[in-house]
Amino acid sequence: MTTATEPVRPAGSVRTPKLRADASRNRERIVLAARDAFVEFGADVPLDEIAKRAGVGNATLYRNFPDRVALIREVVLLVKNRILARAELAMAEADTPGGDGPFDALQRFAHASVEEKVGGLCTLFSSHLDPHDPEFTEVRERLQSAVGGLMERARAAGELRPDVDHGDLFIAMSQLTRPLPNTSCGLLDEFVHRHLQIFLDGLRAPAPSALPGRAATFEDFQNKN
Repeated sequence: MTTATEPVRPAGSVRTPKLRADASRNRERIVLAARDAFVEFGADVPLDEIAKRAGVGNATLYRNFPDRVALIREVVLLVKNRILARAELAMAEADTPGGDGPFDALQRFAHASVEEKVGGLCTLFSSHLDPHDPEFTEVRERLQSAVGGLMERARAAGELRPDVDHGDLFIAMSQLTRPLPNTSCGLLDEFVHRHLQIFLDGLRAPAPSALPGRAATFEDFQNKN
């Protein structure tokens, strides 16, 4: 299973200057440390704490990110691009002849994606950044296409129940990675894959029951402003 520290190449383009190898590693350490700190403490966590977690000096952090908004934007782009890369890899696996089927590819995508702790970052998406940023729009559209295509393949193969959509999957991944009040993030990490698998088993066809309401889609999550 892919972990959050494994090097997954972003599938989108983050427009930052080309860096030396050591500077690039420092930048990635800062962004990953910021992601975890934002999940644990929220967007107002001291930047000094992020630098400490990343193992770099304050000057290195501020050289890469002149202010908090720039760092938040980079964290969101990294997370979105890593999830996109996993979705496009799952699509390629689902289309591989002799593979283990599109539903298994969908499961691998879901388990890898929750490592990005997206539920704990929802407030960053909605309150600190422009949802119409062209880079965010590009990643969102590619992610919608990849995950939608993956679910369509699983549905056509008779492996995915017909009354669910990609929004249902992303709601579950978001809720399962949102820290519960008055609990430690370590406790969440221990159980997230177990509870995700319970949910994924509920997506399998044939469906044992009818679902109330309608399927959630990507459009339900887009900012309407």
